[in-house]
Amino acid sequence: MSRNIVLSVLATAAITTIAVELYHKYVTPTTTSHKLIKTSQNSQPKQHSEELIREQLARNYAFLTEDGMTKVRNQRIIVVGAGGVGSWVATMLARSGVENLRIIDFDQVSLSSLNRHSVATLADVGISKVDCLKNHLLKIVPWINIDVHNKLWNLESAEELLDFNPTYVIDCIDNFDTKCDLLTYCYNKKIPVVSSGGAATKSDPTRINISDISKTEEDPLCKKLRIVLRKRGIIEGIPMIFSAEKPDPRKAKLLPLANDEIKKGDVDQLSALRDFRVRILPVLGTMPGMFGLAIASYVLAKVSDYPIEPIEGKNRYKLYDDLLQSIAGQQTRIGKTDQRVQISMLDVIYLLEDVFRGKSPISNYSTRLTLSRWDSTKEISLQNVVIMTKEEQKLHEKRVLIGGEPLEVVYPREVIELVNKRFKDEAYFSQFR
Repeated sequence: MSRNIVLSVLATAAITTIAVELYHKYVTPTTTSHKLIKTSQNSQPKQHSEELIREQLARNYAFLTEDGMTKVRNQRIIVVGAGGVGSWVATMLARSGVENLRIIDFDQVSLSSLNRHSVATLADVGISKVDCLKNHLLKIVPWINIDVHNKLWNLESAEELLDFNPTYVIDCIDNFDTKCDLLTYCYNKKIPVVSSGGAATKSDPTRINISDISKTEEDPLCKKLRIVLRKRGIIEGIPMIFSAEKPDPRKAKLLPLANDEIKKGDVDQLSALRDFRVRILPVLGTMPGMFGLAIASYVLAKVSDYPIEPIEGKNRYKLYDDLLQSIAGQQTRIGKTDQRVQISMLDVIYLLEDVFRGKSPISNYSTRLTLSRWDSTKEISLQNVVIMTKEEQKLHEKRVLIGGEPLEVVYPREVIELVNKRFKDEAYFSQFR
């Protein structure tokens, strides 16, 4: 073993020893710098040093800054549903410094939960999911307040269970009717809410998306939610984490409940409560965790004011070629004899996904997209092409590229400022391409 490796090992061991000594020093009742908490094992207050807490959260402070972490630690977040997705949400919010959590779930840990639950062990089978989470999380972050309710959330219990002055409600419910009611309740009460789509039967982590519910795709649960919520007057305004993975005959499906396919017991025995789903959900254990981590990351970024702008409508591979063809065709329509453009397919992907975030800066729409020259006085370049809808491209060609009208006459100041910001983004991004 080289001298450098030995020194590195010794240094690591020394740091670990110091951390352990700090822990034992600062969790004793004689500490003068502390905050009081109650653990699930002992109702007596224990003292915890702010210095120790900040050391445990040091990487988050480095990432989100002092101001951002102050906001994170002051959050009051309710997680409804403590299964595969919700357990990961609660775990990572607790590990990241959120100091007031309420977790709601009526169910118990089962053997089949262990392929996806964030903390449950064999010893937890049979106890409530909320108590399981609380018991484990207080061993990791004993200074936070974890308020648990082993109850079913429904409209009758809504006021009681959400009486927490929440800054966010996170919906991890897998029952459709209850999910709809929670989202409707939060929307009407103007409580910030973020919801999880269906992780069952999904397996491709690259297709996990974050977008407004109005722009979700390929998720049957989200589709049904859109239909029902629209009837309740809710068209947009609810962020969703979902998978845009397309179905395939070779992939897992929801198992049907035909009599000849149910081999063990009656159908009613498969449901935890009357009127709750009874279909068996094939779940790859990794996917609920990824959904939960995506939700936790999104919420942490939003509450700390960390820049986050999810790409809307990613994974649309055919669109890239259509965009390239659209600007080549535009050359002919505006009187250019040479249809060739100095933009590659990789440039198109970069412009759509990274620069324009998958949508038109003019209307914010993310469907029927094209690529268009922006300023008629400039040649085509990565800082003179804009994502537009087909209708916007047609109008832009008529008034600006052919008609010669100034951009300031055709578009409001807000649109021009946003386009200029995207071009400025491109100039910055191009350093790292």
